[in-house]
Amino acid sequence: MSEPAKLQDRLRAEFAEEPNDGGAPRNEGGEPGEGVRAAGPSVDVAGQASFDQAFTSAIVAGLTLLSAGLVLVTGILQDFHIAAFSLGTIGIAGAILVVRNGLHSAQRNGHRAEQHHDRHWEQNETAAVTAAIHDILRDIVMVRSLDGRILRANAVLSDLVGIVDPTGLSCSEIGLDFRSQALPYHYDVEITTPGGARIYAWHDITIRDPSTGELVIHSIARDVTEERRAENEREIARRRAEMESETKSRLLATVSHEIRTPLSGILGMSHLIGQTRLTAEQKNYLAGIRQSGHALVQLVDDLLDFSTIEAGRFQLRPCEEPVRPLLESVVEMLSPRAHEKGIEIGSFVSADVPAVMLFDGPRLRQVLYNVIGNAVKFTPTGGVYLETALDGEHVVVTVTDSGPGMTAEEQARVFEAFEQAGGVSQRRGGTGLGLAISARILREAGGALTLASELGRGSTFTIRMPAAPSLAPVSARSGPLRGSAVFLFAPEGPASRALKRTIETLGGTCRHLAEVNEALEIAKGAVAFPLTDIIVDNRLSGDFRRELAHLPVFADPRTRRVYLVNPEERTGRAIGNGEGYDAWLIRPLRERSLIEVLRGRMKGIEIRDAINDNRPVLSEPPTDDVAPRPPRPQRPAGRVLLAEDDPINAMLVRSMLSKAGFAVECVEDFPALLSALGGDGPRPDMVITDVGMPGGEGREVIWAIASADNAVPVIVLTADRRPALHQDLIACGAACVMVKPAEPPVLLSEVSRLMAAQVSN
Repeated sequence: MSEPAKLQDRLRAEFAEEPNDGGAPRNEGGEPGEGVRAAGPSVDVAGQASFDQAFTSAIVAGLTLLSAGLVLVTGILQDFHIAAFSLGTIGIAGAILVVRNGLHSAQRNGHRAEQHHDRHWEQNETAAVTAAIHDILRDIVMVRSLDGRILRANAVLSDLVGIVDPTGLSCSEIGLDFRSQALPYHYDVEITTPGGARIYAWHDITIRDPSTGELVIHSIARDVTEERRAENEREIARRRAEMESETKSRLLATVSHEIRTPLSGILGMSHLIGQTRLTAEQKNYLAGIRQSGHALVQLVDDLLDFSTIEAGRFQLRPCEEPVRPLLESVVEMLSPRAHEKGIEIGSFVSADVPAVMLFDGPRLRQVLYNVIGNAVKFTPTGGVYLETALDGEHVVVTVTDSGPGMTAEEQARVFEAFEQAGGVSQRRGGTGLGLAISARILREAGGALTLASELGRGSTFTIRMPAAPSLAPVSARSGPLRGSAVFLFAPEGPASRALKRTIETLGGTCRHLAEVNEALEIAKGAVAFPLTDIIVDNRLSGDFRRELAHLPVFADPRTRRVYLVNPEERTGRAIGNGEGYDAWLIRPLRERSLIEVLRGRMKGIEIRDAINDNRPVLSEPPTDDVAPRPPRPQRPAGRVLLAEDDPINAMLVRSMLSKAGFAVECVEDFPALLSALGGDGPRPDMVITDVGMPGGEGREVIWAIASADNAVPVIVLTADRRPALHQDLIACGAACVMVKPAEPPVLLSEVSRLMAAQVSN
């Protein structure tokens, strides 16, 4: 190979173009070496040095070749050999090539150096901005080694701990107290500062240090002292609210127990008195005692329900129950209050309402008592009218009064707790809880309580209670008053309106008049209106006797005359005015009583009183005037051990059981109860006990009785109606838990059932 060719190959090999990755050194695996990971100023210096070296080499090589070329050209001019001319030409060309390649390489290296410089500047600027933000926010920024030694930290940490340079120290050595949180690598750190203890939310992350390549822990912490203090205050407030709620529940349970205990005695004793010989007047007074007692029970239930709903533990307990007797019992209970004010109260039940439905009867009774009682309370004249119908799967009861009505503002707040409308004298008569509790009960049950009122025009409350048809077959109603033609002579009002609609619903016809002149006109066309019954209100009995009784249409001996009177008006004067009538009806009417009177099955005035008039007939009576009583069920004989510390309640239960044929032994505390069970005397067949008596804890005593070798059934009577307590008592071994005041028939039925099961075993 010629010399020029060898020189060209050598130049190409020495000054060949660098690879596209900038000539970065490679390790054995082909990955970027350590020089690539170098960061910061070292990258810029290396790039500048590479540029200077390439540029210098290119200039030196170019000048050398150019000198050689010029010498050769000069030699040509001095008649050198032609080869020298060729060599000189090649030298000049090589010099130009070397200079050009050197300039290109230097340009590339310079561009890479500029990029490295820009990137370094951006990184430094970002780090500076981030550091400034953390400093402004007073955040702690720290870098630690894996063994916990501080490598570097910002000035905020130094200001907080009072150490100028914490480098090389651990967090515990500078007084940081770490508290683990729910998330990993998150802590609450308490730092004691001259201004007091501060709490920082601390976050750790493990990364590789770009300058050294070592793993380090990078930490950032922010002051959350005020947030933690607020959280602590909220937690304290929540616990205080829970304690207050628990205290309120205990208070209500205690008040309920203390009120129900005497109420149990009052209602139980009234039941026993009702089984003795009483005059009609005495039975009327007794009915008032029972109504007042039930009203107190209702008040206790209202308070407990309010607490239960507030705690979110409200539950419905639907069961199959007759609808009409429930409505009639509530109206009867409130009728004395209405009659005392000189107003009427009447109730009509539509024919589409089944006799028995599946619903929560006690809740509906409670709502009715509150709503109707509220209507009676705020109605000074006129009266209160109830109408009950069926709308899909809801029983709908509308309660309309002729009171003063309400403004829009009063309507907006009438369903709020402890809110009352009306004047000051009316507000003194209640707590303002009845409507609020009723609305919430219906809302929880899936129903509603709504109000429509106009000032000066009265109010209408609409009750919607979920109810389903009974699963048991119920005999269809076939118009029990079909063929009855009734003339009703009574003042206009809810009572006469309800009576007329009830007669027509049951298949009869009714002509209602309130004026004598209108009755005289009707008497002239009596041929077209044959009568089977005449119902005369006692308030118009004088007008009827003077103006109408002698007319042929009203004097027909085949026409039955019925005297309509309030139960409170059964005085001597009322009895005198009622002479010459075949039967009496008592307002407010029971549907069954109306049917029996208009069918002629109830005639004798002398054997009737307010209670018997309104006592429902449970089965269809025979055609005879006197129906035979069903035989009294035989109860198994047995011994009952009664544990009751209240003497009135003890006497009440003992009297009921003794009359039913049971032998009863009484004790007054838990030690006496356990002693009687473990003594040598006759062992009782059953235990009836209160859960709160002296000398022990009720659950433990019941557990001891139920877990004994010769265990006997235990019936618990308690004034505490909390479901959780009842479940605990059943879990402890109680056979039955009943709330005071227990209905005597229900208690006797349960005693007989458990006694029979005990004897059979």
